[in-house]
Amino acid sequence: MAMVLPAACGGAALPSGPLQSGTPTVSIATSPTAPPAATVTPSPTPACSNQSALESWSVRRLALQVIVVPAEMTSLNSVRGEIASGAGGILLFGATAPSNLASELARLASTSPGGIAPVVMSDVEGGDVERAANLLGPMPSARQLAHTMTPAQITVYALKLGRRLRAIGMTMDLAPVMDLDAGFGPSALDPDGTRSFSDDAHIAATDAAAFSAGLAAAGVIAVAKHFPGLHGTGDNTDEGPAQTSSWPALQDHELVPFKVAIAAGEPAIMLSNASVPGLSVLPSSISPQVVAALRDQLGFKGLLLTDSLTAGSLAKIGYTVPRAATAALIAGVDMVIYNGAGSEVAANAGGAVAAIEDAVRSGTLPRAQLIESVSRVLAVKQVDLCGQSPPAAPG
Repeated sequence: MAMVLPAACGGAALPSGPLQSGTPTVSIATSPTAPPAATVTPSPTPACSNQSALESWSVRRLALQVIVVPAEMTSLNSVRGEIASGAGGILLFGATAPSNLASELARLASTSPGGIAPVVMSDVEGGDVERAANLLGPMPSARQLAHTMTPAQITVYALKLGRRLRAIGMTMDLAPVMDLDAGFGPSALDPDGTRSFSDDAHIAATDAAAFSAGLAAAGVIAVAKHFPGLHGTGDNTDEGPAQTSSWPALQDHELVPFKVAIAAGEPAIMLSNASVPGLSVLPSSISPQVVAALRDQLGFKGLLLTDSLTAGSLAKIGYTVPRAATAALIAGVDMVIYNGAGSEVAANAGGAVAAIEDAVRSGTLPRAQLIESVSRVLAVKQVDLCGQSPPAAPG
């Protein structure tokens, strides 16, 4: 990856006129053979940080950095314009990938403004959810891992998987699933099924944490999902509105794996698109109440992503991608994800950017809040705008 240009964070010049109240302290030294000399104690130079450096970014550039654009692995050109404009991430789809995927992704990343490459993500879960299977090989589901491996073995497995992901250019895995389930899905009535390690909170928490640890050791960002749960009984957010268990019930059971992950330093969490009885009538991805519970009650400080904003649970209550993206950011989410055909990428990304700009202009989305979200995005990318170059892109 190209070096990121350092931000200008130097101190202001000293005033040239007479000293007034609030100017730096001045002491006078006298000598019998020399005229009095003034010794000036300068004010401390403000420390540079990503947040201070981001103050100089336009709202448009900030907005692009929180948007993840979708692409088939065989059609990366569909997002070339958005990456060159500064989109913060790419979400890869497809069970089959080109053999030169890593070099294609590296070429795409080289067009990113300021050398800040997009995070390259996919939901590499295994089992029924396959991505780049021709390059990564067949993978067991989370349920199979729980039934056949110890937590230590799961960590070794995820470490090897993470190394393969890095080798083909991926830097983030939208896994592990931390929802509790013992069903036989995924299906229209059970979106989790074998994507879940177990319906036993202790097993799910331990095995999911082991999976995350392996990815982290390989330099891949793990994303725990889907907070605070994907579904209740017989509903699916892909199809339409859905609900989790009630908020009081979640506290004692379904949230256990997420609590363990947060305590272990999980870098990123994906929100569900289900609403939570007793907490929020809105889908969790756009709910200020759900975000507040995660941030304030559970103490999560890392990167927060939406689930797909094209899900039926949002579309069927009137949310387009631009409207949902803005609502998610206002709620406190850091990065927005959506699906869509290549022909729809530009319209959805452009519409989302325009809606975010309008929200900042009207004060509905404070600019400082948007900067904070971009800071979290840059943190998981290990980008330092104050002079330290980010790691080179794989491939």
